[in-house]
Amino acid sequence: MEPFSCTVLVLGGGPSGYVCAIRAGQLGLDTVLVESGKLGGTCLNVGCIPSKAIIHAAEEFATAKRFSAGNAIGIRAADPSIDLAATMAWKDGIVARLNGGVFGLLRRAKVKVVNGTGYLRDGKTCVVESDTGRQEITAAHIVIATGSEAVALPNLPFGGPVISSTEALSLDSVPQRLAVIGGGYIGLELGIAFRKLGSEVTIIEAQDRLLPHYDAELTRPVASRMRKLGITVHLKAKALGLHAAGDTLKIGLEDGSEQRVPADKFLVTVGRRPRTSGFGLEELDLTMNGRAIEIDDQCRTSMRNVWAVGDVTGEPMLEHRAVAQGEMVAEIIAGEKRSFDHVAVPAVCFTDPEIATAGLSPQEARDAGHAIKVGQFPFTANGRAMTLEAEDGFVRIVARADNHVILGIQAVGHGVSELSGSFALALEMGARLEDVAATIHVHPTLSECVREAALAALGHALHA
Repeated sequence: MEPFSCTVLVLGGGPSGYVCAIRAGQLGLDTVLVESGKLGGTCLNVGCIPSKAIIHAAEEFATAKRFSAGNAIGIRAADPSIDLAATMAWKDGIVARLNGGVFGLLRRAKVKVVNGTGYLRDGKTCVVESDTGRQEITAAHIVIATGSEAVALPNLPFGGPVISSTEALSLDSVPQRLAVIGGGYIGLELGIAFRKLGSEVTIIEAQDRLLPHYDAELTRPVASRMRKLGITVHLKAKALGLHAAGDTLKIGLEDGSEQRVPADKFLVTVGRRPRTSGFGLEELDLTMNGRAIEIDDQCRTSMRNVWAVGDVTGEPMLEHRAVAQGEMVAEIIAGEKRSFDHVAVPAVCFTDPEIATAGLSPQEARDAGHAIKVGQFPFTANGRAMTLEAEDGFVRIVARADNHVILGIQAVGHGVSELSGSFALALEMGARLEDVAATIHVHPTLSECVREAALAALGHALHA
């Protein structure tokens, strides 16, 4: 195939890559996107979207089971069952619709999509191997958007009963027993979901508490809910490997003893790492930050006109951060003045209950040298939470003590993921406690807790 050239070549069709390509195309730049798999990357195909579909299905099934056993609100139902294969087909339909949507957006932006495995020969050239042959593409700008991959454990390599989140989201039946190695957000999201679907779930976490990257006050309601669901948790425990039969996991406990955890599937969720192999990174002279590509506040690498966006640049590995980076890089290439100077990158853990955070926690604010005011309001005092039977949790606001500028907002509870945008907006707008307290929030909604938390920080909460 004849070589050709373009202005922007994006390597990787995940959120950061396809958004960068779409925005570049919208700005009139001759743009090529190279992707070996399905458009949308990990998040759309085997991560965020399918996992939230399964979490929703699990919640609906758990609700149906609760109704069959009797409940306070008077609903009665027959004993329900679930056809997981049908659930997975429904989930796959959602993914397919979004895949098609991404392709349509790229086509509308006049982006050329090349399906195949891209290898960087240097900072200007990419060779793509596909079913139709080899294609050489040269570009004025190369954007590396190769994403991340699941971390495997040396003594628990993926294969057979040992699965990653990718395989967990494609099971055709509910495992009777599921062992989850790793008590971070991926492990808990899926572990809770499969418990609601009927699995006996055991969580093995090496640290002394679950969700160790969140402050303990936020994670307590999650741990309490897991106990009520009947999930077994082993803390300060390490996975040592499978027994020969492949149906039992050996774990090492803090006191030096060993224990066996029988399971049908062993889900390893100990983290993700930047995908830096398989596309010719070694041919480039890039400065690295551990396994991640080092970038500045404009996503420039150490090579001129070579950019990197998304998970390949390291933590936080979040789709919305990746999208913001991809959009920004396209605009910089087109000549606009941009930099990644966001006050906060919000995050959500879709456990039961959910956790949403933006900005600094109280301890992080203190560690940064701030004298602070903290306001907290419980869902037990919120009418909407009561009507949803979702009173576990709270909203918390952290602000500077001197001028009341908000430094962080956190929440744990039912549906708090939908509040996270307002948390980030308050921080980006430089809101003060008085701004939030003076904003009328709709009644009855969970959002009223945000205003009440601000009032609490000011010393005069109205409903607590």
